[in-house]
Amino acid sequence: MSDPDRLKQVDDLLDGLDDALPPPHVRVQLRLAAGLTQKDIAEAMGVTRVAVARWELGQTHPRRPQRDLYIHLLKRLAARFPEAAKANEGMPTPTSGGGSG
Repeated sequence: MSDPDRLKQVDDLLDGLDDALPPPHVRVQLRLAAGLTQKDIAEAMGVTRVAVARWELGQTHPRRPQRDLYIHLLKRLAARFPEAAKANEGMPTPTSGGGSG
């Protein structure tokens, strides 16, 4: 395999990290740091409060297009509340495969 092909593989690998959800406890910490309720998030995303609760418990994962919205929300919250996002440091990150929710 040539170096340009390997570089593309590395870039593809790194691009995939942008689609990873933080662990459930970090999702909760980010929401709480912003003073938001599960209902606030659910209404903004067009889902039920129960769906948000399940995402925060790690019972289910959002599917597209809600997944993309949720990742966007979490990234914006992490930028505003970096101390809440630091709850993620040193914690293993679960695989962020698709799921129901």
